[in-house]
Amino acid sequence: MIHLYTGNGKGKTTAALGLALRAAGAGKRVFIAQFVKGMDYSELHSIKRIPEIELRQFGLDCFIENEPTQFDIDAAKQGLEETKKIILTDVHDMYILDEVCIALHYNLFTIEELQGVIDSITEKKELILTGRYAPKELYEIADLITEMNEVKHYFTKGIQARKGIEY
Repeated sequence: MIHLYTGNGKGKTTAALGLALRAAGAGKRVFIAQFVKGMDYSELHSIKRIPEIELRQFGLDCFIENEPTQFDIDAAKQGLEETKKIILTDVHDMYILDEVCIALHYNLFTIEELQGVIDSITEKKELILTGRYAPKELYEIADLITEMNEVKHYFTKGIQARKGIEY
């Protein structure tokens, strides 16, 4: 099954990580590829304690306020290739491509390149795709779609991201 968590609200990565935690608790092996992200997020420390979950970051820093550089593009493309190689080993039961929609939105790689990775997944595996700005092609192939919609957020009151909550 292909899950898509998208929308402008908070909680897409959190939902995917919750699913990874549930899968690990059931003895399933999970691979998480984080695109765009290269910073020290708190989930990295938790995941190190769960042997069933492997996480790799394929971002350099946070470029969202600027334009991506060629280094950002190269890191994302390399990450997509590494992810495909990991999928082809068929060791994991679940694959999470975190912020893959953002990577597509910023043209770090194409939907066709992503489709090549998606097509390499065998049956009976779960694929979770996250990020704002999901393209229509992902809506068409997803079996489950959740849109996180921001109704109210304390960020609008000037409250910055907090460790352990947003990062």
